[in-house]
Amino acid sequence: MSEQQQPKYEQTGVAMTCRSYEEYVRMFALESELAPRGPVLDVSGGASSFAAVLSGQGIQVSAADPLYVMPPESIYAHGVREIEVSTEKLSRLERQFDWSFYGSLTQHRAMREQALERFIADYRSDTEKVKYVDAGLPNLPFQDDTFGLVLCSHFLFLYHEQFDYEFHEKAVFELLRVCRPGGQVRMYPIYTLGWDRYPHMERLVHELRKRGAQVEFVPSELPFIPGSSELLCVFKHTSER
Repeated sequence: MSEQQQPKYEQTGVAMTCRSYEEYVRMFALESELAPRGPVLDVSGGASSFAAVLSGQGIQVSAADPLYVMPPESIYAHGVREIEVSTEKLSRLERQFDWSFYGSLTQHRAMREQALERFIADYRSDTEKVKYVDAGLPNLPFQDDTFGLVLCSHFLFLYHEQFDYEFHEKAVFELLRVCRPGGQVRMYPIYTLGWDRYPHMERLVHELRKRGAQVEFVPSELPFIPGSSELLCVFKHTSER
């Protein structure tokens, strides 16, 4: 079967992710100690447990997603449905993915379910919506130069057929705006749902470098998506405007 004929992961709309802290550490190639970076922002993380675990470690963290307009019961039910649907899709494509981290589809699902439970407990406790902010790209309600580390998982680039280049450029520069000088913006994956590298990456990197940002493609430590082995890391210089 040729590359063009290989089955792909079919997705209508944007899925709500339920990823674990361990997955974040690996896919973003994060160091074990994040506190010196300053506040952390997780954008479009859905029902992932990253922010819950970080805050439990005493690290200042915020999470932004349009889904946070939903009450806990609704977002939990949505997460349960997403896990069911994604597991069924993956079962039909099991041979296409690298399972060296997860071990099996069953363990993959269990990790999603555990992440959802950890998230929802923390989400329920954030009654004033201080940590979990109802907001989405390309407009975030945070001041300039706020976060030392900004992460965006499984949204930008992945859904490039739904969001055009102009959206992506505005979104990436918005992530950079809220990042502190000397801080970093990390995005993963840089592949689309068709398992191709984002087709406008060179143009985006050119625009970032024109603004004085340093751009690097860093090896990811979470093998899973076919061909996807890198993340995009943008360093905000102290002279960034």
